[in-house]
Amino acid sequence: MRITNNMLSSQLLLNLNRNAQQMNNTQTQLATGRKINKPSDDPVGITYSLRYRAELSSNEQYQKNVDSAVSWLEFNDTVLNQAGSVLQRLRELTVQGATDTNPQSALDSINEEVKQLKGQLIDVSNSKLNGKYIFNGETYDVKPYDFPTSADGSLDTTNAASVVTDKGKINFIVGESVQLPINVNGNEVFGFETEDDHLFVTVDNIIKALASGDTKELSNQLENIDTRMNKMLAIRAEIGAKTNRVDLMTDRLTDLEINLTDMQAKVEDADVAEVMMKAKIQENIYNASLSAGAKIISPSLVDFLR
Repeated sequence: MRITNNMLSSQLLLNLNRNAQQMNNTQTQLATGRKINKPSDDPVGITYSLRYRAELSSNEQYQKNVDSAVSWLEFNDTVLNQAGSVLQRLRELTVQGATDTNPQSALDSINEEVKQLKGQLIDVSNSKLNGKYIFNGETYDVKPYDFPTSADGSLDTTNAASVVTDKGKINFIVGESVQLPINVNGNEVFGFETEDDHLFVTVDNIIKALASGDTKELSNQLENIDTRMNKMLAIRAEIGAKTNRVDLMTDRLTDLEINLTDMQAKVEDADVAEVMMKAKIQENIYNASLSAGAKIISPSLVDFLR
């Protein structure tokens, strides 16, 4: 087979281009710090890289959901703590009013404070977080305890026992196939229509008893206050248990993020020291090929005719 000058030149250019391409790929890895810059760099590795990125994206959303769930649970606990404080004060006033030695003027003074406590309870029952009523289930855009105003300017809670709040559960996805209901509906907290210890009904009964001086009725309402307080404490205990679980999910998601990031780095990130060494070697190879090529293609027929 006859080797021509064109063949030598073409082969030399092919080798030079190949060496230059390898050097360019290595320099790109140095510039980006990644060994996979396009799918053709590592077809198998890119599938793992995309999978890790998708899992990291999902994990990030789970962490945001966990943060929102924690905010909701903590707010619920704060509101129930406020309701518990009101109930405790209501009990103290009821015990004080149930004493037979109180004149009616004293009972009227107690009654004024009870009415203020009633207003506070209504405010608590309509608590909102980020514009959402926390005690009305999935219909969180509707005010759950929307009472009409009576002639004296106070809220008329005569039909409070008939109020039915939405029972829908607000679920937060805090992990793969893990849904956590984080809300409590108003009837669970303040009472159902069939319950004797419905909080607003109890308060109305206390107000009426104080106005009429019925100390026996006041004593009867103490049991309703106690049972309602116990139910609220049970709800707070459940919220505390859910908060602990969410905290565990937070730790788990954090660990998962670290593991996924580490695996992604092993697939995508370049070993800088190794790449720098490879770049230097390829640079030397390219320079050597240029030098050798110049010696190969420089002689011509004229050189031999001299």
